[in-house]
Amino acid sequence: MRVKCVICDKIESINDETLVAKRLRNRPIHTYMCDECAERIEKRTNERKASGNFKLYEQKQNQDEW
Repeated sequence: MRVKCVICDKIESINDETLVAKRLRNRPIHTYMCDECAERIEKRTNERKASGNFKLYEQKQNQDEW
């Protein structure tokens, strides 16, 4: 399966039987990101987390009494 990275527009080939390929086929909202872009984003995110200026907003969980 040929896929295109969302960020850098690099075209790569991935195996049709992988989980990523199945997600891309069955759910069009899923997008592909190459390993280089994913690594760069992960590195930058970890740097922001370490600086203390990174806030992760999570949904508040409503607890039921039952």
